[in-house]
Amino acid sequence: MIRGAAIVLVVAVAGLVNGMAQAAFTSVPAGQKLEVNGVITARAADSFLIRTLDKSNTYNVAIGPATSVKSNTKGIFRGGNRYDAGYLLRGLRVQVVGNGNDAGELVADTIRFNEQDLKTAQSLEARMEPYEEQTKSNTEQIKSNADRITAGEENAKRMAGQIEENTALGQKALAEADRANNRINGLGDFDTIKTIVVPFAVGSSTLGPKGKAIIDEAAAWAKTQDRKGWMVEVVGYADSTGKTAKNKALSEKRANSVIGYLVSKHNMPLHRLIQPFGAGVDNPAATNATAEGRAQNRRVEIKLLRNKGIAGD
Repeated sequence: MIRGAAIVLVVAVAGLVNGMAQAAFTSVPAGQKLEVNGVITARAADSFLIRTLDKSNTYNVAIGPATSVKSNTKGIFRGGNRYDAGYLLRGLRVQVVGNGNDAGELVADTIRFNEQDLKTAQSLEARMEPYEEQTKSNTEQIKSNADRITAGEENAKRMAGQIEENTALGQKALAEADRANNRINGLGDFDTIKTIVVPFAVGSSTLGPKGKAIIDEAAAWAKTQDRKGWMVEVVGYADSTGKTAKNKALSEKRANSVIGYLVSKHNMPLHRLIQPFGAGVDNPAATNATAEGRAQNRRVEIKLLRNKGIAGD
């Protein structure tokens, strides 16, 4: 019975360590061309998992010698510098274009990402490495404890006290491994702490006195909180007046104005910033059929997010 329990203990921990590699993904029909925008949640030598921004689907993306990996230095998803596939890290927001294969994978032709998002992903990777090392250490400790229990099986009656102690150590190590893996798996998950809405005038991307006051009040409140694992998401919006392309550009300028104020006035570290974006007329807060509704839609939303992996207990 003791030997069997030790084996089960080791297998359980191995399952925790390799859990990310077994994640289910949405199958892509062979030959179907597909474009996916999302965040890398798991990484292997020649593939990675990408979860869509709305979290509705996860795809397994295959990387080959012909895959073009580039950044976007002139805006979202437009040309840039070439990068090695090794820069495709967990937590990086990317655009993937490719075709499905017989295994249901998305074989990538092009992969594009924003260089600011890369800095954020590198920061997350640096935070994650200590927990991965802890998981490896915990697994080795559990295997060692299991061997010690097996070796003492012949003298179980005489060494009952020692066996109980080793079992307790194994359970403690398993709990630590579980905790470390939960933090690693939580790096792609965020809890919304607070949403701050900053208004803008018609056709303007200039941050006015009212908007600055709203940001100042939110910043003062944030300084009173435990901000461990906090990240900031800034998304700009516009009402439906005018052309779609113009509204898209205007919403991006509004988001950049808010980011500039957060950095210059409140010294917000850039590594705290994730997925700055101009959404144009998407996701209106109110109807665009009335002046009051359009005023509500001319806005920037600042979301204070808590990263479960970094801030986890």
